[in-house]
Amino acid sequence: MELARHRNAMPTQTDQGFEQRIAAVRRFNRFYTQRIGVLREHLLDSAFSLTGSRVLYELAHWPARGDPPTATVLAGRLALDAGYLSRILRAFEQQGLVRKQRSVADGRRKALRLTGRGRRQFAQLDARSQAEIGTMLAQLSAAEQARLVAAMQAVGGLLGAAPGGERAPEPYVLRPPQPGDMGWVIHRHGALYAREYGYDQRFEALVAEVVAQFVQRFDAARERCWIAERQGEIVGSVFLVRKTKTVAKLRLLLVEPRARGLGIGRRLIDECIGFARAAAYQKLTLWTQSELDAARHLYAQAGFRQVGEEPHASFGKQLVAETWELAL
Repeated sequence: MELARHRNAMPTQTDQGFEQRIAAVRRFNRFYTQRIGVLREHLLDSAFSLTGSRVLYELAHWPARGDPPTATVLAGRLALDAGYLSRILRAFEQQGLVRKQRSVADGRRKALRLTGRGRRQFAQLDARSQAEIGTMLAQLSAAEQARLVAAMQAVGGLLGAAPGGERAPEPYVLRPPQPGDMGWVIHRHGALYAREYGYDQRFEALVAEVVAQFVQRFDAARERCWIAERQGEIVGSVFLVRKTKTVAKLRLLLVEPRARGLGIGRRLIDECIGFARAAAYQKLTLWTQSELDAARHLYAQAGFRQVGEEPHASFGKQLVAETWELAL
């Protein structure tokens, strides 16, 4: 018993190895904060501080289900002093970026939403961040990029404990696509839909057309692809593409069987919704099949509603196509 207690005890300040590890962590913190520009007065050459930018991010990506956050909820999520957050929100209101409205759940509280101007400002900031991280990763080989992501996953896993000591329930990361990922999307759609639903190669050809169009016409300010990765392996994907100036399409949602049940599909959908709102789209639409029960369940949970259906013969089967929409 005494030995067990000794092994689990916190190292003391006289533990030289522990002191060296503290110094190593601090050294890495100094390096990384400088590397990603945290020390700049304004993030990504914008008018926003790092904290202000994070507030915009949370409001733009707040889960589609339920009420938007109140200032109290947002302060708790970001571990910010309430007075400090209040000053940021007051400035955002004066700039026309944020508005307050009575909460649906509790009329005594005021929920926070980005305005159209706020969504446009965030979309510009998000595009700059995407480009900056892309430039940093482009300096590394594909193998080095994989090592970097794996190392970051390890850090997140070790330090990602929730209050009370529970481990954070997200054993995966979402990242932008890298060279080779588009081929994976096509291959895995073709293989999985053939095995699980009996679709023939014409479905894989359709996926290839969608992917090729996304790559050739990519608009960084209005479109995105997210790749889900777990333990260094790709386990999912989704695309958000422009249909019209006011309408975006969610396409090619996929989660590998071995990674289902971890919340990846729901998270990918939420990312699409958050980005679509930030990019000032007014509606998000998608096309699916009536037999894809798991995906349809996720869409309904996220607030989409079915607005049309049409029988058709495609991919070697008789199917019923469905159109779903979400007002933003």
